Amino acid sequence: MTTRPVTELLLGDVVRLRKAHPCGGRDWLVDRLGADIGLRCQRCGRHVLLERRALETRMTAFVSRGDPALTAALNAPDSTSDGPAPASEA
Repeated sequence: MTTRPVTELLLGDVVRLRKAHPCGGRDWLVDRLGADIGLRCQRCGRHVLLERRALETRMTAFVSRGDPALTAALNAPDSTSDGPAPASEA
């Protein structure tokens, strides 16, 4: 296990990978965050999932950064739900 820092990714980031996609595109839009990162090819629209570690090793640069407020809003706990719904009485 290495001690290198985790790359902070935001929804809407556009990243450039080392190897080109078969369509020729090298820029990918980050559209899903979690253990697996969802990427959409900017040239052909193909969607792929990559493990975070694999993406960090294949990524060469950020083309543009996404919106931190959007990422924070989607990662925040839901304030309308305080736990499981109460059982209804029949």
